[in-house]
Amino acid sequence: MELNRLLLLTAFLLHVRLSRMSPTRLVCDSRLIHKYIAEAKDMERRAGLCQELLPLPKPVLLPLVDFSLREWKVKTNETKRQEILCDLAMLVDAVTAAQSHAGLECAGVLLEQLYHKTSSFHLLLQTFSWQVSTGSPSCAPRTVAQSHPSTTFLAYRQLVQGKLRFLFHDLARESCAEGSPGKAPGPPSPSAGR
Repeated sequence: MELNRLLLLTAFLLHVRLSRMSPTRLVCDSRLIHKYIAEAKDMERRAGLCQELLPLPKPVLLPLVDFSLREWKVKTNETKRQEILCDLAMLVDAVTAAQSHAGLECAGVLLEQLYHKTSSFHLLLQTFSWQVSTGSPSCAPRTVAQSHPSTTFLAYRQLVQGKLRFLFHDLARESCAEGSPGKAPGPPSPSAGR
C-alpha cells in the first residue's frame, strides 16, 4: 500500500510540475472544487447502478463527515486541514478494504477511481502545511461501521461537498489575489451543490 501512495505522490508531483500549478493556484479557481463535487456525485450515482457492488464480509469504518458550520468557522485552517486529512486517510483505508472484495468489472473500476481521488486529495492537502507541526496530528474522527461499499462513495461526496469545499474557500480567501479566475465572491452557501 505504501508503494501505491509513493507512486501516486510521484504522479501528482509530476502533474503539478508539468502544468506549473502550485497547490495555492488549485484553490484559487473555485471552478475546480465544483468539478470535484460533480465528479463525486457522478461516482456515487454510478456506484448505485453497479449491481456487483455487494456487501462486505466485514464492516469497514468510515468517517462521519457532517459538521456544524458555526463550529467549523471558528477552527483554524490548519485544524480543518488536519481533520480532513484524517477523514481522507480513513476513506483510503475503507476503499482499500472494499477493493480486496471487488471484482474487475464495475465495482473494481469505481473503487479504483475512488481510491485515486481520495489519495490525491490526501496528498494535495499534505502540501498545504503552512504551519510547522510539533508532532503527528491526533486522528480521532467520529466513525460509523458500514458493510456496503456504496457508503464509501456517499462519505466521499459529502466530504468533498462539505468540509473540503469550505476549506478551499477559506484558503482562497486568504491566499488568492483579487480577480483570480473563478474566484468566488463570497462564501459558499451550506446548501449549494447538493
